[in-house]
Amino acid sequence: MFNYNLQSVNNAIRAAAGILDTFDDLEHQVLDAIKTKLTNLYTIGPLSLLHRQLFPKILDSIGSNLWEEDTQCLAWLDKWEPYSVQVPILVGYYGASRQRQRGRCTFGGVHGPVSDRGLLVGWCTQEKVLSHRCVGGFLTHCGWNSTMESVCEGVPLICWPFFADHQMNCFTVVESGGIGMEIDDDVKGERVESIVREVMEGMKGHCLRLTLQENFKLPMENFRRI
Repeated sequence: MFNYNLQSVNNAIRAAAGILDTFDDLEHQVLDAIKTKLTNLYTIGPLSLLHRQLFPKILDSIGSNLWEEDTQCLAWLDKWEPYSVQVPILVGYYGASRQRQRGRCTFGGVHGPVSDRGLLVGWCTQEKVLSHRCVGGFLTHCGWNSTMESVCEGVPLICWPFFADHQMNCFTVVESGGIGMEIDDDVKGERVESIVREVMEGMKGHCLRLTLQENFKLPMENFRRI
């Protein structure tokens, strides 16, 4: 993996230009550093927003997922009040928080309600879930696509990075961007519950949403709670 990344970096340096799916406002320091080696650098914003602008309805019938999407979870989300649902991409800590949760279980095979507080599905339309009015936070491994989708919908992130670019993305979200909180490596149920409550109900969550709105000039309808 190291050798592959080294080769990719060396190839990139020799390129005439580069295109990145990011915001200048989110990563300006990193982008300025890259421009010292690659002057023709173009940031086109998140691919999800670009797709929405260029093909608002044309490609709705063509899905981009390899797995069948569960759209019934959207009806479940309709039952709850605005900003009351925490969306975990991982499901190992369900008992830790009393917040209602809509989980995406990517390994499949687990479906149905978790008591009266949650719902597990095999795969979902993540962008539609994140844009739902009741979603107030997103627990994520910090893959770049998931990070960008959450930022675009004005949803604060709870970061639980694993490997590859996840740690760097987490640093960008928490330290540079100020739009999320991180779960420590020594994961305890009480700690997870504390972070979820702070993002969903506390002043920290309010400040995270405000930062998202101010820094990225997102539509005001994404910030009804502010």
